Amino acid sequence: MSHTPADRTRPLDPATRGTGSPPRPQVLALANPAAGSAQEEALAEAAVALRALADVELVVPADTGELRAALEVLGERQLVLLGGDGTLSACVAGLDALGRLGPERPIGLVPLGTGNDVARALGLPLEDPAAAARRALTGSPTPLELLRADDGTIAVNAVHVGVGAEAAARAEDAKGLLGRAGYAVGALRAGVAADGWHLRVAADDVVLHDGTEPVLMVAIGLGSSIGGGTPLAPDADPHDGLADVVVATATGPLARVGYALALRRGEHVERDDVRRARARRVTVEVTDGESFPVDTDGEVSGPFDRRTWTVEPGAWALRV
Repeated sequence: MSHTPADRTRPLDPATRGTGSPPRPQVLALANPAAGSAQEEALAEAAVALRALADVELVVPADTGELRAALEVLGERQLVLLGGDGTLSACVAGLDALGRLGPERPIGLVPLGTGNDVARALGLPLEDPAAAARRALTGSPTPLELLRADDGTIAVNAVHVGVGAEAAARAEDAKGLLGRAGYAVGALRAGVAADGWHLRVAADDVVLHDGTEPVLMVAIGLGSSIGGGTPLAPDADPHDGLADVVVATATGPLARVGYALALRRGEHVERDDVRRARARRVTVEVTDGESFPVDTDGEVSGPFDRRTWTVEPGAWALRV
């Protein structure tokens, strides 16, 4: 399948539309334009499965502008996304900006991305595109929470401050060649270079860290994993209306290595240099020195001196 501009919007086999049977669901499917050859094959499988159940228009937006334009003409059609966490996050943000985000309009997701951590947390099929496509149309709508920053930016899975954001930025040039392993490469490069940030971290009314010691990473998770399965917040529940907050002060050379190894196993939360909490509102601010970068569902921004995130329970829904 080509991703040329002329092909970005096209109906999938309208000749299959029945004339004497009940009306078929009308679907707008949005696909990630950055899919490689392996994803192309999976995308084709998913398209066949969608076509068997519904009348589908497939759109492959080249950028945020084209994505927003497609969402503007969604109408009453079901929305199905064929991509990963970045595609999902961008679409949720787009619907929110258009005033069309809500649990009464559930989204279908076929996980074809690099990490697929939201799909992983919700038990969606990761290795069977056809099964995931059928689930995207027929699954039960499940309300989910989101994180909204004080500038309106939305996260549907996780936010990272500090080394997590550095790792995401450094992983970008490796993901194309290494896929999911690119996250590990980025984390290693960032972990070696990071000296930490002096940050005050408040979870609701509790100060988790006062900024006296440097912080390696602050993570705010709705889902349990990042980077394709790394268990950042092993006990996180995307339905409980709370974010899991993890603050790590493992800034020494040996401590950084130990933290990284424990993180891969989900055992980092038991370390003495890690504090954790659950909260509806989280504020991170600089107390001294360098501003911090932020990763929001894989999109790195900043640096910032202060940021607040608030959980909005049941703000949207996926068919799972």
